Amino acid sequence: MNTTYYDHGTHAERWERAGMFFDAKDYYAAARVLGSLVEEVPEQTGPRLLLARAYYHSAQLRRAEAELRIIVDRDPVEHYARLMLGRTLQRQGRDAEAQTHLRLAAALAGDFGEI
Repeated sequence: MNTTYYDHGTHAERWERAGMFFDAKDYYAAARVLGSLVEEVPEQTGPRLLLARAYYHSAQLRRAEAELRIIVDRDPVEHYARLMLGRTLQRQGRDAEAQTHLRLAAALAGDFGEI
């Protein structure tokens, strides 16, 4: 499969292209652009988080989980990644495991009422 279009351009151009695909709800195409971008700049959280979201919305839940775990392992207080990890685990029917991450996300967001 030809990936020239998906890999073409600078990091900033591909980030913008991925955002346009994501906004257009073409999550598969967004993931294709973001996959190579994340490989090139693995230390950046933004592209990895958007990749996880694209995987989540395209029901590639194991891939979303893997990307989100990388983020929370690196930055345990990344509240949105915790929330997304909890939701991803819920969609996989892993409710007990999801609750831990959802509670942490709520606490990190300052929402102590539901803990």
